[in-house]
Amino acid sequence: MKEKKLFDALTNIPDELVEEARKTKLKPTVRPWKKWTALAACVALAIVMVSILPRGGSPSEGALLDVVLPKAYAYDDFGAKQAAIDVNPVDDAFLKALDEFSYKTASQIVAGQSGNTNYSPLSLYYALAMAASGAEGETADELLSLLGVSDPSTLSKQSGNLYRQLYTDNAIAKLKIANSLWMNKKVSWKNKFIKNAAANFYTSSFSMDFSDKKTGEEMAKWVSEHTDGILKPEIEITQDQILSILNTVYFYDEWVNKFKEAETTEDAFYLSDGSTEHSNFMNAKYASADFAKGEGFTRSALSLKNDSRMVFILPDEGVSPQELLSSPEKAKAAFEGGQDGHGEVVWQIPKFRFGTKLDLKDALIRLGLTSAFEQNADFSGITDKRASLTGVRQETHIGIDENGVEASAFTEILYAGGAAPLSKDRAEMVLNRPFIYGITAPNGALLFIGICENPLEK
Repeated sequence: MKEKKLFDALTNIPDELVEEARKTKLKPTVRPWKKWTALAACVALAIVMVSILPRGGSPSEGALLDVVLPKAYAYDDFGAKQAAIDVNPVDDAFLKALDEFSYKTASQIVAGQSGNTNYSPLSLYYALAMAASGAEGETADELLSLLGVSDPSTLSKQSGNLYRQLYTDNAIAKLKIANSLWMNKKVSWKNKFIKNAAANFYTSSFSMDFSDKKTGEEMAKWVSEHTDGILKPEIEITQDQILSILNTVYFYDEWVNKFKEAETTEDAFYLSDGSTEHSNFMNAKYASADFAKGEGFTRSALSLKNDSRMVFILPDEGVSPQELLSSPEKAKAAFEGGQDGHGEVVWQIPKFRFGTKLDLKDALIRLGLTSAFEQNADFSGITDKRASLTGVRQETHIGIDENGVEASAFTEILYAGGAAPLSKDRAEMVLNRPFIYGITAPNGALLFIGICENPLEK
């Protein structure tokens, strides 16, 4: 597949209902902070029919289900925030599965890249979870094993509860996840799959003509609208594809303590090849803050106003970011391990903004997801047609400045409890060489994991 062929394949709905859905699509909004740098991500999961010729028959009669997004609460409505958590419990076992998925995939995807890399484990998780909800047999077993959940019913329910916990749309912050199914109108689809996708993944479904290039344009438009115009992918379609699962995650939040622009200064950033660039660094000092020091790294985090955090991991001199993410165990240690400390933290962070395009198929195969890409793949819970995945792509964009962060992802940072404080109660987070970062949701879920190799690289 061509690199720009980001998304391929899933669903079938009567045309008049599709037109009704189009009338209710979200429209991008223009905000005062639009000029700020931003982070957004989307992932597309492709399923293409293996059969050479389609069977006869008309599309299924399944009705298009209107997707009503969770009710947004105000920034300072703490009661509503807690109510959303209470009504939509997410099991600790599910959060642990998300963590393990994030570390397993990051060690295969991020550690193997060169240059700046931004990856959203949450976006990939939701796309694969939708595919798993319609898989059977060995294909289902492999998907569920990778996602760390024993059965599709639990996966759908917990994904829905997590969605409702995470969903944020107020005057200060955004954390909006969007899913859609794009289905070949000549294929019959299982209503149970479509209804589950709408109920637990808030998925919009569209019946499309995959012989018309305008279908690719509509899909690209949908991605752009749901990432606030940050991502504008080129999506090619083919006549033999039958379904595309698209997921986007859009995140924005402000620093609790904004950096003072007057204190932003130019300084040296030392690249891994030994050369030097000069970048604009944001500067701050906190007399009382948490940090951790582990084998080969120092870690600390900055709080965001809606209880998310951005975590920074500075490798020791001579240690590369890729080395710290080279295995799931090392990635977990970098984000969760080390000896806790509390005291003065000096920050020097380069402003950066860049995008990443990732082909995830080979990494998923290395992680044990093989059946889904073979001709004998079993997605009979989605359609009676023979279908298999042909590709998985992710495109992201991230940026930070003095005001805040805008992004999409899933991440969790935990600090080991009970450790004795460091004898030297000070940490210098002077990020003047390649470093790792992560963005976490209020419940600790990892939204993004990335490496900044060069803050001037776009």
